[in-house]
Amino acid sequence: MSNINTEKMIWAQKVADDLKNSTDKYVVYKTSRPICDIKHMFTTSAELYADNVAFMQKFAKDEPYTSITYREALETVSALGTALIARGLKGKRIAVIGENCYQWATSYLAVICGTGVVVPLDKELGANELKQLCKEAEVSAVMFTEKYAREFEEIRDSGETDIDILVKLNGNKEFDGMYTWSGMIEEGKKLVADGNREFIDAEIVYDEMSELLFTSGTTGIAKGVMLSHKNICFDLMIAPTILNVNTWDIFFSVLPIHHTYEGTAGFLMPLYKGAAIAYCEGLKYIVKNLSEVNPTMFLGVPAIFEVLYKTIWKNIRKQGKENLVKKVMSVSNFTEKFGLNLKRKLLKDIYKVFGTRMKVLISGGAAIDPAILDFFNDLGFIAVQGYGLSECAPMGALNPDQRKYMRNSSVGHCLPGMEVKIEDKDEDGIGEICLKGDNVMLGYYKNPEATAEVIRDGWFYTGDQGYVDDEDFIYITGRKKNVIIASNGKNVFPEELEYMLSKIPYVAESMVWGADDERSKDIVIVASVIPDMEEVEGAIGAEKAKDDEAVRDLLWKEVDRINEELPMFKKIKKISVRHEEFEKNTSKKIKRFVESNKKM
Repeated sequence: MSNINTEKMIWAQKVADDLKNSTDKYVVYKTSRPICDIKHMFTTSAELYADNVAFMQKFAKDEPYTSITYREALETVSALGTALIARGLKGKRIAVIGENCYQWATSYLAVICGTGVVVPLDKELGANELKQLCKEAEVSAVMFTEKYAREFEEIRDSGETDIDILVKLNGNKEFDGMYTWSGMIEEGKKLVADGNREFIDAEIVYDEMSELLFTSGTTGIAKGVMLSHKNICFDLMIAPTILNVNTWDIFFSVLPIHHTYEGTAGFLMPLYKGAAIAYCEGLKYIVKNLSEVNPTMFLGVPAIFEVLYKTIWKNIRKQGKENLVKKVMSVSNFTEKFGLNLKRKLLKDIYKVFGTRMKVLISGGAAIDPAILDFFNDLGFIAVQGYGLSECAPMGALNPDQRKYMRNSSVGHCLPGMEVKIEDKDEDGIGEICLKGDNVMLGYYKNPEATAEVIRDGWFYTGDQGYVDDEDFIYITGRKKNVIIASNGKNVFPEELEYMLSKIPYVAESMVWGADDERSKDIVIVASVIPDMEEVEGAIGAEKAKDDEAVRDLLWKEVDRINEELPMFKKIKKISVRHEEFEKNTSKKIKRFVESNKKM
């Protein structure tokens, strides 16, 4: 690796040495190897783990999973990168968009490991938004799965962007004026065989923008987060010191890969550690694919784990086995102290959902009810939550994988090498969470004002409100911008009340907001609730469930219990029963400030 300059290797070695010498009791796994950029990470992994499986994918619907080794993946990436440079794309912005797949992953690596700047695009966005982002990011080429071919053909032909090269990643349809992923790989292989080393020997500048990632905020305004190789590699080195990743692990990839959570933790992390990535065919295939792949690691958002949790308990109740399951879990928690595990044998139907080897469930992206994580932990999995933001590439905190260290009411222990502080604390010690470390972004693209607002003296002001305990575990109470200011000046965090509402069996989803009350001239707390109609019908019957007043009465019985525990300024004063979906962003988070979500 003689083409790696000393400055960045000195930095990477220092990070690795600091982790090895850490006295933090939560830093248990001290095997992070120094990596100074993503190219260095991937090429060294391909040397260390050449014959390990790197990717598993179904290339056609009815086919079994195909396994691709690290050696094969590196050959693909090198060929693709060489072909992209041969097309005049050296140093250019190249967008990648589509479903999670091997073609997406190798395209990302081919761009970032020596060609130019990668721009992962959100596949849920409309044509106008995609065109706008391509224009803003000065994209020269787009690599996409077949579903998006017509869209990008029209965007290119509009002449309103710099796009002149289109690469279709999969599918059988032919389009004029487009390259194909497989065709470019063949071309690149020939160029490499003829001695072309432009991509293979390309120098990486580790502290300049290498990825431009557009956030999908709940306010509807996307900001371009500028990330460097250094930002991402720092995350890759620090996170697996708290939660172990092994070469024999298989990560189940279901979250959108363009988001930094999946992009760093579910894609680049397994490649760094010599593990495998298995691509899910889609949300409706989760259970089927889990049984086919038998993965060990499952990264999800709370919504996925909540659905699994509710489905498991509904099935248990339908079979009349609720008391039996609770008894088995209670007894088994005791017998496990003596090395006897009864759960696997007696609750095999539950385990079957996850395949035969599932070990770790990690929730991120939003707060999750700790009771759900406790349930999965009681089943014998390692179920934890972490915390991150795109601006931190994205990792900030993670719960340890050892039961004695887990605090799942917290979003996790601040990762080693990072610092955390709370700014503008109130009398309860709650204030804005600020993070500092080599993973903090370079800034927002073409937006120095927004950058200056959130990065001050190296600290990233997250916009999340919360507190930190004396061992650097972070607890989040809500988003600063979401806070409702009561008439007495006190802060009401809607997330806290929504968490309480989520525990009501009759609530499928909720949004809490503050409305102006004409009579009292005060702010009243409103809960807009989408009922879980199956649970509601089970409680009051199908006929009564058609009447919103009857549904509201049922909800009030539960909300009254919540209100009993709350101070006056936090009490829910109105319930709005809602039947249509909330308007959400592409991360499936409710947009709090659109009027359509506040209908009463």
